[in-house]
Amino acid sequence: MFNPFSENMNNVKKQFSIRDLENLSGIKAHTIRIWEKRYNLLSPERTDTNIRTYSLASLQKLLNVTLLYNNGHKISKIAKISDKDIPYVVREIVAKHSHKSQAINAFKLAMVNFDQTMFFNTYNALLSESSFREIFKETFVPLLNELGLLWQTDTISPAHEHFMSSLIKQKILINTEKLQHLEPTKKDKVFVAFLPENEIHDIGLLYINYEIILKGYKCIYLGPTIPMENLEDVLKYFDDIYFVSYFTVFPEKDRVNKYLEDFKAVVANYNNPNIWLLGRQTNFIDEATKPKFCRTFTSIDNLVNNL
Repeated sequence: MFNPFSENMNNVKKQFSIRDLENLSGIKAHTIRIWEKRYNLLSPERTDTNIRTYSLASLQKLLNVTLLYNNGHKISKIAKISDKDIPYVVREIVAKHSHKSQAINAFKLAMVNFDQTMFFNTYNALLSESSFREIFKETFVPLLNELGLLWQTDTISPAHEHFMSSLIKQKILINTEKLQHLEPTKKDKVFVAFLPENEIHDIGLLYINYEIILKGYKCIYLGPTIPMENLEDVLKYFDDIYFVSYFTVFPEKDRVNKYLEDFKAVVANYNNPNIWLLGRQTNFIDEATKPKFCRTFTSIDNLVNNL
């Protein structure tokens, strides 16, 4: 079994505040304190200034307890389960039940424990009653949004976020591969999916690539951090190209409009240039100077509905 306390995981956050526990578990700090006092559920350490701190083991236990509590177990009964048996009880519940309200917490628990088995068991339980598309939209998107906030507030470490992101990417790629042996059925557009230089946040683009192929179009996936001059190579091979990109962090807000100017120069000799854009950096595009061939979308669903 993977050991999250391995000495190799030096960068993993190992001490948490009670506010961190509240953010991750959804249990109010006041309630956590009551559970500590009444049931000895957790054993925090205290700093020199008498502030509670919690170990990674305490966080893992609380997430387990929260999942049991949200599934109807009384806290007084949970408190009587030994620490070594709690994970097994939790795994039984995850295997038997796949309610969507439980899934996000189960995925967070898998993340904190670096537990691939729990991730796959939770995913497969969801897949027994939902399609991959439904799982991505209804569970993975809210989960990723939550993880982004937890990472920004230093509640989780980059190692946790990368672990979970990699597993989600894996699921997108597996489902995309199932479609890629099929010949495209729609010939009026060829999509080219890419991220601009220095942009590495590719989960959204990977999923858009999946949706484009699902709709019957050819999509050439170039991936993250693509220099603009590389886009010229693709223009030589196909007509009716629609570039698709996700501006999450780059180009920076003061360079977004310059990026579109440079893109306009690259496609100047092309008969029918198109670029579809998503991401928060698109909010800084000047509508007055935006090229006519550029369309912005507020969400993945918004883009997919225009395919």
